[in-house]
Amino acid sequence: MEEEREMPRLGVNIDHVATVRQARKTVEPDPVWAAVLAELAGADGITIHLREDRRHIQDRDLRLLKETLQVRMNLEMAAEDEITQIALDVRPAKATLVPERREEVTTEGGLDVVGNNQRVKKCVDQLGDAGIEVSLFIDPDARQIEASSKLGVQGVELHTGRYADAPTHDEQIAQLEKLVETGRLTVEQGLQLHMGHGLTYRNVKRVADIPDVDELNIGHSIIARSIMVGLEQAVREMKALVAG
Repeated sequence: MEEEREMPRLGVNIDHVATVRQARKTVEPDPVWAAVLAELAGADGITIHLREDRRHIQDRDLRLLKETLQVRMNLEMAAEDEITQIALDVRPAKATLVPERREEVTTEGGLDVVGNNQRVKKCVDQLGDAGIEVSLFIDPDARQIEASSKLGVQGVELHTGRYADAPTHDEQIAQLEKLVETGRLTVEQGLQLHMGHGLTYRNVKRVADIPDVDELNIGHSIIARSIMVGLEQAVREMKALVAG
């Protein structure tokens, strides 16, 4: 009898709850409350990005979430000294290194591990020595995957933006095939396979069905839907698609 495949975990990114709060520099909506609701609705993890400019998540959020969450916290972060020191102090279950430019609206591409190898390695080593699981957010590119593997990280998160933003069906399928191919290489390199960026209720199913995907991280689409139906229902609906 064929063994049933284990479905990917769902990490819910709550950055945009903090985006709404910071639009008025007030105290609501509270991303910590949102994280608890997402957890109750079945989220397997909570993802947050502590940016250098603190445009949404604040240091206070990170520290309260560390004390509050029962599921794993995934801290997205730039490989910069200030943020690295905060991560070493707080010690999230996982840190995902991402590229960061202050003028971008959201993360626009994967981390260039090949071109920034020494800077990334320094951060990876510091986090690893503290017992923090490390993942790298990279484009679905063989050179980046191989470079990541040599750094001793536990996993990589493949950037799904080109699949999500593909203007035609044929282009979307081509990008999906690339994710399948590079996902296979990721696993062959002994890395956990995570994926995320731009995934929605309409396009997530094909990605969730890619063999060996261990985790999907989704934020904007879930938070956008939660405005209409409530956060717990929005998380449950996405969880059903990922697991289905």
